[in-house]
Amino acid sequence: MAIMTTAQALVKFLNNQYVSFDGKETRFVDGIFTVFGHGIVCGLGQALDEDPGELKVYQGKNEQGMAHTAASFAKQHNRRKIIACSSSIGPGAANMITAAATATVNNVPLLLFPADTFSCRQPDPVLQQFEQSHSLAITTNDAYKPVCRYWDRVARPEHLMSAMINAMRVLTDTANTGAVCISLCQDVEGESYDFPESFFAKRVHKITRINPSDDELQDIAEIILSAKKPLLIAGGGVRYSEAGKTVEDFCEKFNIALAETQNGKSAVLSSHSHNLGGVGVTGNLAANRIAKDADVVIGVGTRFSDFTTASKSLYQNPDVKFVTINTDRFDAYKLDAVKCVGDAKLTVEKLDKILSGKGYKTAYTTEIADAKADWAKEMEILSAYSYDENFEPLIKARYEKTIPEFVDMYKGAVTQTAALAYIRNNIADDAIAVAAAGSLPGCMQRMWTSDVRDTYNMEYGYSCMGYEIAGALGSKMAEPDREVYAFCGDGSYLMLHSELVTSIQEGKKINVLLFDNAGFGCINNLQMSNGIGNLATEFRKRDENGQLLGDLMPIDFAMSAAGYGVKTYSVRTMEELAVALEDSKKQTVSTLIDIKVLPKSMTDGYDAWWHVGIASTSGKDSVRNAYKNKSENLKKARRY
Repeated sequence: MAIMTTAQALVKFLNNQYVSFDGKETRFVDGIFTVFGHGIVCGLGQALDEDPGELKVYQGKNEQGMAHTAASFAKQHNRRKIIACSSSIGPGAANMITAAATATVNNVPLLLFPADTFSCRQPDPVLQQFEQSHSLAITTNDAYKPVCRYWDRVARPEHLMSAMINAMRVLTDTANTGAVCISLCQDVEGESYDFPESFFAKRVHKITRINPSDDELQDIAEIILSAKKPLLIAGGGVRYSEAGKTVEDFCEKFNIALAETQNGKSAVLSSHSHNLGGVGVTGNLAANRIAKDADVVIGVGTRFSDFTTASKSLYQNPDVKFVTINTDRFDAYKLDAVKCVGDAKLTVEKLDKILSGKGYKTAYTTEIADAKADWAKEMEILSAYSYDENFEPLIKARYEKTIPEFVDMYKGAVTQTAALAYIRNNIADDAIAVAAAGSLPGCMQRMWTSDVRDTYNMEYGYSCMGYEIAGALGSKMAEPDREVYAFCGDGSYLMLHSELVTSIQEGKKINVLLFDNAGFGCINNLQMSNGIGNLATEFRKRDENGQLLGDLMPIDFAMSAAGYGVKTYSVRTMEELAVALEDSKKQTVSTLIDIKVLPKSMTDGYDAWWHVGIASTSGKDSVRNAYKNKSENLKKARRY
């Protein structure tokens, strides 16, 4: 037996957790991120100060930001290593809730230790305590329950043991991992208990490949064998299973078209002969063209999000069937699919043997190659797309004010697509790209190529603004020898960039590519294309009529970041981008390239539709027309 505080026992326990995957054993918990406050510093803080063991202590600057960093770190390690996060009670704890939801939606392990109120209730209401008059048992930390895979409150020292064993169970679960919240009552953190030594024994949590059942394998094999033009969609499960090469070989062997989700991108290589690229609302013309005619859609490790299916309207073959391979039974049932619950790599390998035994081949001739060739031509256009006298008339009818005003304000601008293409062609193949929200995810799923595995870290399950820079830091901490680039809009940058300072503190160089288009450009595009006026989506001053329709606000993001110690660049032309990008490679500190990007110059469309809530009654013709268009598209979509 060992007498120690609850917090000291927690630190000792975390030091002895390991995972094993395919026989490779690694330490599971790298360290703990924290923003200390009164609820955590004297308990967990004391334990970490006295004896942290092998755990590194990282100082976050914003609780949400540090938790995004930890989630990205776990993702870049393919969920086999984590950084825990701790906060004080009240607002510090509430700040991590968004990151918890982001991790859970994306099935990424995230271990959170928010401090809680006093179990004894003696000082109630303690500083930052949230009180509900109908129940004193409710605290801020109860708000974690809807967004976590596992939630527990340590209100007695002995609660720690069952809480942490269950935490490890969920964090190492391939099907249902996500955020885990272990709420620590602040008086209990410092309370001593005689813990059994067995609690601190080395534990190796085996992350096992789920073996598919023969019956379910036969079910999906029969459907695929009947397919003439199947499409396989590779999701995040392909990445975490390390099944990319297996899926590529499978598609090539049987001549099956291949497409990728945002989380599946870089699990399969962009240059592969059968990879059409991104599919769905943010997908490209090649993948979406093939998807429309597919008679069988094979979802591997994907949860078939709204964007991936274009609000269930993309797959237009009247006889289309869906089969799924997924470790999560819930996701395997999506789209009324015939399911096979199992590990992606293991299941595809077994499916390969069945199809080979039947001599299966699809009926595709040149369709896959033709679609890829047509998209390559479109890529040439997008890559060369720059602002000149021919650009403005294309969109002047809708955006006649913003573009000339923006160009005049910054004395130049580059298009988003040309900038992305140049960056992709002029950074290392193994550089890691991180992004999350706005128009960049659409442009990048279409235009970004990944020919080194696990180099595309897109948080698009939650599309959480503010993940980009924190996520880049997490990726750099996971893979310090690679260059990491955060692709970030000006809206996301203003929302959360605090961990840029942490990157300087930790000596972890990240490169922020800030695409400034004067506001929330993606949503501005969405609202105006659906007949709504320009309302609070551009960064404009209030005008003489009291509306947010005044002058655009010029912002020098490079100047603000320079104050942190970041090497910065201001870019208004493609020539300036070339110089800045090349010089940034020579730097040893984090860099920020402030790129003034022409508004409305993102990619769009490519035969996909997205269902958004549009007013069914309006006095404006533009809104009525948008609603009519929605109704027509909805007729073509699956009901559920």
